[in-house]
Amino acid sequence: MLEHSLREQAVRPHRLRSAVLAVVLATGTAITSAPAFASARPARGHTDVDVAVEWYDVTAATIAAAGSPTQVTDSRTWAISWLSAARALHSGPHQRAFQDAALASAVRTSLVSLIPARTAEVDAAFAVTLARIPDGPSKDRGVAAGADEATSLLAERAGDGLDPASVSPPYPAPQAAPGIWQPTPPAFGSAAQAGTRFAKPFLLSRADRFRPGPPPALGSSQYRADLEEVRDYGAASSTQRAQAQTDIAQFWLGSSLTLYNGVLRAALAQSRRPASRQAELVALFHVALVDTQIATSDTKYTYLRWRPVTAIRAADTGHPSIPSDPAWTPLHTTPSHPDYPSGHNTYSGAAEQVLTSLVGAHSREPFTLTSPTAPGATRTYTTWKALTDENVDARVWSGIHTRSADKAGVTLGRQVAAYDLLHAARLFS
Repeated sequence: MLEHSLREQAVRPHRLRSAVLAVVLATGTAITSAPAFASARPARGHTDVDVAVEWYDVTAATIAAAGSPTQVTDSRTWAISWLSAARALHSGPHQRAFQDAALASAVRTSLVSLIPARTAEVDAAFAVTLARIPDGPSKDRGVAAGADEATSLLAERAGDGLDPASVSPPYPAPQAAPGIWQPTPPAFGSAAQAGTRFAKPFLLSRADRFRPGPPPALGSSQYRADLEEVRDYGAASSTQRAQAQTDIAQFWLGSSLTLYNGVLRAALAQSRRPASRQAELVALFHVALVDTQIATSDTKYTYLRWRPVTAIRAADTGHPSIPSDPAWTPLHTTPSHPDYPSGHNTYSGAAEQVLTSLVGAHSREPFTLTSPTAPGATRTYTTWKALTDENVDARVWSGIHTRSADKAGVTLGRQVAAYDLLHAARLFS
């Protein structure tokens, strides 16, 4: 169990029996069941403003305004910004002035380097934060430590293969055959994210470390069940999908990074831990998500499983009892990459694992989310697993993934995140 803070782990390497490690990696079981953020946060000194939450919002706004066209590149920006902040906070005293200045300086330095178009806005926010911190050696040391750690980490991650061009290089469509991915309607765009599998992880030993077994075989009973469920419940004209199911599919349609911003913010805002632990939470969340997206790309482009819309429309659907329906259309447009596993669900599985391990299975208070793809709608939760469960259903009801792809995605995400948490001390040594 994660009984010690990650700072302590950096000094004293984490020890875990091999049997427990095997269970964690095989099942994605939470590393700890007790909330790690239960103790009272030290009293604030010069202000009641929570600088971690303040700079979380600055990071989210900066990426939303001028981020990358590829989600994993934005995840990288989060990971670098907040890992450098966590390292800076570890490097100095627990004095409030140092901690707040170091956190803001690290995130600021990272953001203006990675998203220079937003330098004016980020620097304005930095000035506001610094104006609240009393002048003195602690403040100056914090600013310097944050900038130094960010500069060092930026150099360390240079050329890691997570830039947009490396993430989505040209990828010729494979020759058409039953079960093999082909560009999907209506745009029939080229494959995306095929290069992520070659990127440098933060902690994952290799991209295929937790690669799942192959998807259900064409002609199998599981394949038939998967395809029939998507055909019946995921069609744009479905008469079997209930309105509540349509609403869930619409809510979870957008970018996982965008949707989970509110989730992680809720965990951060509800925490009662010092700034160093807050920075660790945000850093490890996004480190795990970068590594998960690398593993996801590896699996997708290893198996190249066709999307439901291709299978259902094909003359040979892959199962003798499933008739072809050339006019079948999914509720939502299919993304341009293979079906297995679901990227949304690798993301939700990894996010659930990190939050359950570092916060506990439940949030301290109910939290409410909004979605850019469902304007005006809100959904309220108290557990992280509920988000995962909805993601599994949503991709089927959208008509864009099979349930087997969704479940495999959840397992892969949990395993990668569990592995990263077990090796997190390496990030701070």
